[in-house]
Amino acid sequence: MMGVPSWYRPQPHSPYQVYTPEVIRDIQRTLSCPETGEMDTATINHIKGLQYAMGVPGTGIIDSRTAEQIEALRNRYNKEEVTDE
Repeated sequence: MMGVPSWYRPQPHSPYQVYTPEVIRDIQRTLSCPETGEMDTATINHIKGLQYAMGVPGTGIIDSRTAEQIEALRNRYNKEEVTDE
């Protein structure tokens, strides 16, 4: 188990945004969705898709387990980019 990534912040169940646009763009890049810097419908749907693939309820809210999976994907993609160069 790798642990919770440093960018992770618990999300309240409200419209309040806990992530900066830069962090959201990085999440969007990792999940291959449009990089708007906003936690928009497309991003939430991609997060839900990842959660369904993980076998957990698709809430669209980034909990610690979802954050760990996003970080694992991010690290895998970054590693592949370095290898491909």
